[in-house]
Amino acid sequence: MAGRLKGTAVDVLSLTLQGSITPAEHVAEVLEVIEAKEPQVHAYITVEDRERLEKRAKEVDGRIRAGERLRLAGLLVAVKDNISTSFLPTTAGSRILKGYVPPFNATVVDRILREGGIVIGKTNMDEFGMGSTTELSGYGPTKNPWDLERVPGGSSGGSAAALAYGGADVALGSDTGGSARLPAAYTATYGLKPTYGLVSRYGLIPYANSLEQISPMARSVEDLWLLLDVIAGHDPRDATSLRDWRDMLDRVNVTSSRVCVPRELIDGADEPVRRSILHVLYRLEAQGVEVDYDVSLPSLRWALPVYYTIALAEAASNLARYDGKLYPLQYKAPTYSESVSLTRSLGFGWEVKRRILLGVMVLSEGYRDDYYLAATKGRRLIRDDVLKLASRCVLAGAVSPTLPPRLGERISDPVRLYALDVYTVVANLAGVPSLALPIGLYGGLPIGMQLMGPPGGERSLLSLGLIVEQLSGLRGVMAP
Repeated sequence: MAGRLKGTAVDVLSLTLQGSITPAEHVAEVLEVIEAKEPQVHAYITVEDRERLEKRAKEVDGRIRAGERLRLAGLLVAVKDNISTSFLPTTAGSRILKGYVPPFNATVVDRILREGGIVIGKTNMDEFGMGSTTELSGYGPTKNPWDLERVPGGSSGGSAAALAYGGADVALGSDTGGSARLPAAYTATYGLKPTYGLVSRYGLIPYANSLEQISPMARSVEDLWLLLDVIAGHDPRDATSLRDWRDMLDRVNVTSSRVCVPRELIDGADEPVRRSILHVLYRLEAQGVEVDYDVSLPSLRWALPVYYTIALAEAASNLARYDGKLYPLQYKAPTYSESVSLTRSLGFGWEVKRRILLGVMVLSEGYRDDYYLAATKGRRLIRDDVLKLASRCVLAGAVSPTLPPRLGERISDPVRLYALDVYTVVANLAGVPSLALPIGLYGGLPIGMQLMGPPGGERSLLSLGLIVEQLSGLRGVMAP
């Protein structure tokens, strides 16, 4: 990519509005980067046709010249492939949805297009969001641009990888248990899991409805806010969408000058991760931020089993709709039952099948009280504990307990795979916002940290995130 386009979306936006670069020129340069990097990285499942991108770039240029105030004027947006687009296939990383083009756009996509954003393509992901490495896609794994022998995290690994090598200005991911934050930590990018209900889920192919949120991803804190400001807001088509969202953001103001570090969000992390986070916290103290290291939330020790019990139960219910009748993949058989069985057997990957079976089990008679209902009670305890602490300080901790794993290192062992989410699932269970941002490199591999606040606390998180970004010097960084 040309030197003038390296950096952040805000930088590109400034150049575009100044007339230093046109949207069409920007499209051409980013497509050149994608053509060079994609054969090795595989961040995208589908890249938009060049002619259609050029047409949209000219349309945006015309709107700029006509005096429209476009918040995303000419910026190229990578969209995770579980977010519906009426102009590109939406597969959720699954063979069972190969060739499926939705008849509508997700609300967030319409909002991006309205503000002059250009969707450059649909990014790779673990099938239906069920994974933490983006190796479990029906279309092949994505590799980490910082080290092609390692994973970029998941399930939004394609969006993170595209940002990391310069294949988009900003991106949309989704976060059910860390699916935007884990890839951000592994690729030196930024990911924000918003407050539950702040961003419409209309058009998001569901995995676990009560946990997931569409999430902005970018190369700087400022870029995150730019994209969040566009996609946030009430949507009557989403029953969980918050009506008083703007009042809530204005009202909630947890001071970013006090940070708490629950030991459950850092204990067990590998030494390079733990040491890097503590180094940043010490530097924050030198900047006048009060940091409390003597904090414990004992209920968080149950977060991982509580999360997976609830998530898999909801997944089993959500994926029942794929019966070979409404979507492109259909296998004929003598009976309806045989047709459904054949379609699901050949269309779903092995991890999806595992999670469906486990979800059916925890909802079955004889198990429901001991597993699913017990998990919902555990969730309430976790939420209450997190909300109480987050009302007086920003919570800080690790995103991942490890550096980016090598390809194939985790997916053969489900317990080790699920353990990558041990710190991130907390925010989803509590419904609170969480920001993942880069804080350094170890042996050339990115390390990230996580900040968590109360519902509506996005401004506090991003304000503190700006300080951390300045300390790390990792604003707008891209993989070499």
